[in-house]
Amino acid sequence: MKSKKVLFIFFMLFPTFFIISTLNIYPTIKGIILSFQNFTLFNFNRIKFIGLKNYIDILTDPEFPSILLNTLLWIVCSVIFQFLLGFGLAILMKRPFKGRSIYAGLVFYPWALSGFAIGLLWSWLLNGQFGIINDILLRLGLIDSGINFLSDPKLAMFSVIIVNIWYGIPFFAIMLLAALQSIPDSLYEAAEIDGAGPVKKLIYITIPYIKPTIINTILLRSIWIMNFPDIIYGMTRGGPAGSTNILAVHMINIVYYKNDYSKASTVGVIILTILMIYTIIYLRITESGVVEI
Repeated sequence: MKSKKVLFIFFMLFPTFFIISTLNIYPTIKGIILSFQNFTLFNFNRIKFIGLKNYIDILTDPEFPSILLNTLLWIVCSVIFQFLLGFGLAILMKRPFKGRSIYAGLVFYPWALSGFAIGLLWSWLLNGQFGIINDILLRLGLIDSGINFLSDPKLAMFSVIIVNIWYGIPFFAIMLLAALQSIPDSLYEAAEIDGAGPVKKLIYITIPYIKPTIINTILLRSIWIMNFPDIIYGMTRGGPAGSTNILAVHMINIVYYKNDYSKASTVGVIILTILMIYTIIYLRITESGVVEI
């Protein structure tokens, strides 16, 4: 009887294990194996293990330090401002007001769109010659000539980060709004009786109560942004002069321009390693042993 129960549980769980193995575990293992080979489109018959050569080539690439710096800048700036603006938006939307549902739909709409489509859209808006943003600034008399938002190395990274911040605000707003609505009103009423103002209620009630949500959303969003080349690829493809090239975009460019799947897999393994180290350190710092969704 016990063996039949175990068999039944196995068959019920098998589809889930099969899908996870097929879509996640196998590609990860295959990618790690590829990173130790010389697999390109031009040597199907001469594939062999070459040890750490791909890792040495990637890590000693003169452009690699700047790619790492761009990746760090991309993640830190995006997450900080997405969180702050999303948190502020969630607080404003917590109280009911007329037209709230319509406003919420408009605010959350960008999150439902493709990141690559968002990148293409903003690449047209920020075009230095015929972009709408430049046209508006010229009509308002704020500038005398068009600004090359995406072709100037000094402005390109700033531009793609601004777009990513705009794109990611709804995620924090949605998650934090749900957490805020779970806070009992009695806590705020008791705080008001004790003479607490808005700032004290925010510091001593709101933030501590939704701390687990804050920790988890920041962690998840950091991981997603590092693996999110869509906006950059749609806007600049890592240019100009590598000023917006991050690890995820670098991995795509290696495949697209060099047809070198092994080196691209190497970059993927490096990303995976960095994310694992970051997750462990982050959870230790925040004193949280698990991620709740």
